[in-house]
Amino acid sequence: MELKKISPLAIAEELGNRLKQARLRADLTQSEVASRSGLSRRTILNAEKGKVQLENLVAILGAIGMVEHLNMFLPAQEISPIQLAKLKGQQRQRASRSKKRETQSKEDKPSW
Repeated sequence: MELKKISPLAIAEELGNRLKQARLRADLTQSEVASRSGLSRRTILNAEKGKVQLENLVAILGAIGMVEHLNMFLPAQEISPIQLAKLKGQQRQRASRSKKRETQSKEDKPSW
């Protein structure tokens, strides 16, 4: 399935369908998944329709033993040493002093 040409709603529905297939493959009922995840059966039903909050999706994946698949879904992004060096060069070490503040403080001091 080429996801570029599909609407976000259709992708969410497809993910919900895949979640349902994974639950069935694990031979679990919606009630069992709800009990294991600490969610309501209605939340599981909605998730299988593609209507799920991210936190609930993670709980459901944990309940069906698939939470490790999140690494394939969205792999961690490694920062290369070159990118790290570039970022470090831009990192501020201290705040610069405002010239406006210096002139104001001189004006505020009494001249006596």
